[in-house]
Amino acid sequence: MTDHAPLSSETVTITYEQVERAAKAVGLIVMGALHPRLTDAKQLDGGTLILLGAGPEFWRVLKSSPEWQADDPVDRWSSRVVDRMAQELSAEAHFPFGGPPYAPFIDWALKSGRTFSSPVGALVHDEVGMMISYRGALHFTEEFPIPDTPGISPCATCAAPCTQTCPVGALNSRDFYDVAACHSHLSTAEGQICMTGGCLARLSCPLSKGAARDPEQSAHHMKAFHPS
Repeated sequence: MTDHAPLSSETVTITYEQVERAAKAVGLIVMGALHPRLTDAKQLDGGTLILLGAGPEFWRVLKSSPEWQADDPVDRWSSRVVDRMAQELSAEAHFPFGGPPYAPFIDWALKSGRTFSSPVGALVHDEVGMMISYRGALHFTEEFPIPDTPGISPCATCAAPCTQTCPVGALNSRDFYDVAACHSHLSTAEGQICMTGGCLARLSCPLSKGAARDPEQSAHHMKAFHPS
């Protein structure tokens, strides 16, 4: 990876690698970065934005945390951990929950050059595929170097199994997402495969293996999406 040159004459006191290490230490990964001044990212004015998501160790760390015993453990944990990172790294924390109004994470993700729109409309990431779970973002007032990204969607050379995998065609390339069909299927005996292991269409993305997602984590998210 080639870093951009520093974008300001100010002394840089934080580095991308420092943020990466801090994220990894708490079970998160850096899922994207951008300079708002160059991308016209919504709600931000200059500086550097780092997007944080669930990493391979996220589920283990969450289950050993005090939040695991409370309601809404994922968002509660994310709030505490990302807020603490922001304090320690002198940044401002943003979250994809807690609104309205909601922070424009989709806009930020697409402008990071590492996340793209898939053939079924859902986002796809260059490392974790369609198993995306943004847990927060850190906005720094400094513009420090971030890795270059190809900016080319992995879907460009993919056979798009995501368009053919859903048993009821809820995720498809025609109308993208039929939410009603998805919920109906999840209420059936056949739908328990998705409920316990995760969305089959999202899992079919070749890059989704990069998330190293614990099926128990997927089951937790599916239950939140379809509680009955």
